[in-house]
Amino acid sequence: MLTAQGVSSPANVSASSAAATTTSATVLFADLRGYFALAERLPASQVVLLLGQFFGLLKSAVLQFGGQVYQIAQARMMAGFGVGDSSHTRTLEALAAARAIQETFNSLRTSWQGEFSIDTGVGVGIHRGEIAIGVFGPPGHEAPTLVGDTANVAALLCNRARAGEVLLSAVVNPSSNLARAVNVSRQSLPFLHLPDLALRSRSSPLDVWCVPAIVRLEMREGATAPSANPQDVSRR
Repeated sequence: MLTAQGVSSPANVSASSAAATTTSATVLFADLRGYFALAERLPASQVVLLLGQFFGLLKSAVLQFGGQVYQIAQARMMAGFGVGDSSHTRTLEALAAARAIQETFNSLRTSWQGEFSIDTGVGVGIHRGEIAIGVFGPPGHEAPTLVGDTANVAALLCNRARAGEVLLSAVVNPSSNLARAVNVSRQSLPFLHLPDLALRSRSSPLDVWCVPAIVRLEMREGATAPSANPQDVSRR
């Protein structure tokens, strides 16, 4: 597990903390679809360069809208918005960052497809709720990360998002008014209310909304999320 550049400890958590700090946050997960095929077909040194481009794009979008990057692992990133801020949920900022990620990645996807003939895309999941801030890592390199069911749900939504989509819980999108409130590149976000979604390891279905892909991306067989169970990827 690697922590990204620019991460800070919003709750003044140190590696020697006796107990984790509990607070609220809007958690965003973003995952590179097609990573398996990319890693299989290209030299490892080339994969490093492409991941550098990918994570640079993600980090830029998150920081642009006031979020913080908490974790980078393989081809996936976790970010937090409004961490410890009880008066501002920062859900609009998280949604704006997600849309910026999808819009910006389109040009990168086209470039990679032309140069390497590999299909890629990004799936994004967002959820808000209670989290704990834990500090983990090897000695001398500990860093804060977000732990708990909220982060888990955001990760599961990310798994279920198709390439180019953003899936968010009803906690993040409580009404259609939110769709009109977010404006990225001067285009209102189209929101779709999906049927209740059953997520792996959860006892009850979740009320879920979707910001669909700008252009429907057809991923070839095998181009799924690197950390996703197959049953988490398809919504059918």
